[in-house]
Amino acid sequence: MFQRWFKRNGTNGSTNAQYRQGNAHLIDMRQIIKTYQSAAGNFTALRSVDLQVDRGEFVAIIGKSGSGKSTLINMLTGIDRPTTGEVLVGDTAVHQLSEGQMAKWRGKNLGIIFQFFQLLPTLSIVENVMLPMDFCDMYAPRERRDRAMHLLSLVEMEEQAHKLPSAVSGGQQQRVAIARALANDPPILVADEPTGNLDSKTANAVFALFERLVADGKTVLMVTHDSDLAKRVSRAVIAADGEIVNQYVAQALSTLSVDQLATVTRQIEPHTYTPGTPIITQGDTADRFYIITKGQVEICLHNPRGQDMVVTCLEAGQYFGEIGLLRGSPRIASVRAAGDTAVQVATLDRATFGGLVGDSELTRQAISRVADQRATENVAAREREVAHA
Repeated sequence: MFQRWFKRNGTNGSTNAQYRQGNAHLIDMRQIIKTYQSAAGNFTALRSVDLQVDRGEFVAIIGKSGSGKSTLINMLTGIDRPTTGEVLVGDTAVHQLSEGQMAKWRGKNLGIIFQFFQLLPTLSIVENVMLPMDFCDMYAPRERRDRAMHLLSLVEMEEQAHKLPSAVSGGQQQRVAIARALANDPPILVADEPTGNLDSKTANAVFALFERLVADGKTVLMVTHDSDLAKRVSRAVIAADGEIVNQYVAQALSTLSVDQLATVTRQIEPHTYTPGTPIITQGDTADRFYIITKGQVEICLHNPRGQDMVVTCLEAGQYFGEIGLLRGSPRIASVRAAGDTAVQVATLDRATFGGLVGDSELTRQAISRVADQRATENVAAREREVAHA
């Protein structure tokens, strides 16, 4: 379900420069907390959220209504400001900009596409597309209409250029909104539920346009509730209850629903191990389940006559420790941090793991298949060791 959503484009990511604010990513949102105050009390919409996006990525932010996904986008666009935390985009610390600076920066660096289009009803379609150029004084005045017509041709709306928005369909208005977002040639496009009010055929056409823009070098962030469309992006970020679900946890437990992932995220305990450090030891009591979120680990079998034998290596997005928990047996192998950098894992205790597999039959079956396969590999490795002794 989720595994295809977390594949980063390595080529795009590797071209990122070190920006003036110290961020290595085009978009770097750090420890964002957003709390709203009202007569009924305080409401925290975002809880210590971190999000990084590299140049050229197509990222979907998915989640239910009230999950915080639109609030997160508002932090990026400067429509709203974090209570605490940092929003870094390229060389700019967005959270530190004044309102005047924000408007100018936003107009030149972001193309924003709204769910309800937000076209000015008294302006023609071509005038709507020209408006951002006029506002930010981009391009020579004599060039703006030609550029607007060119952008309308890209979205197949040039023949409707002199109509009012009310004279065309919702899908056509969304195409115009995309053309308007491209008016100042911004490096980043932000779309908040851009297909939410469109039929499936029109939604697919709009999505295909986003794919072409990414192929041409744009960075696109799209808020959506459509999990089918989200599967087609280069990476998906899952928002739940104001938090971001760790992408490697979601990758490891890909059969869980968004609600189940949110529950698991709140229950995990993070741990860090230096290279070479034992994480679990063969023969010990099985008491935790481990998901790798950074680095690599080695699965080893104890050899009383010599050096322990490495059976396999696991990396971020994979898990271990499941065999003993499922079978109620001691650990059948040891696991240690590998490589030359620290290994980070998210862990669940025995009771939480038991609840997890008890609540999701699909997850229990998936983990059981992996456990059976690994147990077989361990037996085969032991038999090879004996044969060569």
